[in-house]
Amino acid sequence: MALQNSRVSKLFDIKYPVIQGGMVWCSGWRLASAVSNNGGLGLLGAGSMHPEVLSEHVTKMQQATDKPWGVNVPLLYPEIDRLMDIVVKKGVRIVFTSAGSPGKWTSFLKNQGITVAHVVSNSRFAKKCEEAGVDAVVAEGFEAGGHNGREETTTMTLIPLIKNSTSLPVIAAGGIATGSQFAAAMALGAEGVQIGSLFALSQESSAHEAFKSYCLKAVEGDTFLSLKQLAPVRLLRNKFFDLVREAEQRGASADEMRALLGKGRAKKGMFEGELDEGELEIGQVVALIDEIKPVARIFEELLADYAVAVSRL
Repeated sequence: MALQNSRVSKLFDIKYPVIQGGMVWCSGWRLASAVSNNGGLGLLGAGSMHPEVLSEHVTKMQQATDKPWGVNVPLLYPEIDRLMDIVVKKGVRIVFTSAGSPGKWTSFLKNQGITVAHVVSNSRFAKKCEEAGVDAVVAEGFEAGGHNGREETTTMTLIPLIKNSTSLPVIAAGGIATGSQFAAAMALGAEGVQIGSLFALSQESSAHEAFKSYCLKAVEGDTFLSLKQLAPVRLLRNKFFDLVREAEQRGASADEMRALLGKGRAKKGMFEGELDEGELEIGQVVALIDEIKPVARIFEELLADYAVAVSRL
């Protein structure tokens, strides 16, 4: 099947079924517009934006690309009503929701003519997405960076589980940074992929250069799923992570973990480049990434490697 013929490509009217993760502190308008202009679907990461900042980025996206793009909205965001109001008033046509139930906001968005995808980590939530009227689901495996499912199901296991539980188009996420991994996801039944870490470390990413450089040094085993008693998040090893691990190993309470986490840790680490005290979120696949590249080159290499993998099989 040609990539342009996948249900994901047709749903979003994009050339390639490659979705950029809407990552906090990485996914501003420069990254999102570059992905869309290269044939994928760029997403603004609203989870790290105040409403007025999101409004500014939406305006800049509208000026930077005439290709399809969207906004990723974590449903646990404290000012969710204001974000959704901006999405509607500014004419956003695609919304990816995550970190919450799709039941509350899907019908609201669909009534505005907006295409909706929702991120899930198990087949039970995939079924709920279909019941809620979602247009596609993102099956995010345990390998993924940032916030994650509690089940710790790997992408290779999760894709067929979700594929068997819903008739919706399935977008695979978690552990995908090469064309061969892209091909593997499609072979398992996905009809598109969502890529985070690779784009987080691109030239156009809004992440701090110190964070990007630190990530390039990571090897296998350097990321861990942490803070499971609060909200599971995959972190890269650093001084802050060592504090988290020590607290978890001695059985610290949720309140103590919440106090340790504090406020603004992810911004401090990923956006401001504070590598000791910041929260450094990245996926396991970071061990395969050894260079900061422009988005155009990422697409070129990803698609070439995909073609080689398919022909090899």
